[in-house]
Amino acid sequence: MNWVQTVKNFIGGVTDLGLMLLAFAIVATILVGSENLWVFGTVVSNLMELVKELGANGLVGLIVLGIIVWLFSKRSVG
Repeated sequence: MNWVQTVKNFIGGVTDLGLMLLAFAIVATILVGSENLWVFGTVVSNLMELVKELGANGLVGLIVLGIIVWLFSKRSVG
């Protein structure tokens, strides 16, 4: 089952990289504005849209948010 651990490590690494890029995109968008970033320009607006959708769905949105937080908090690499 060594390949399972290898796949888990790879997916964990890709997820960590994605979260780092997301944080970078948010900070860069706040610092220079979305109109100056053709790659990361819509990251903040997409996050705001996601939060608005979750908020508009009441209890279901809250449950989905809880599941997302649980998935990221229970994940362990290695």
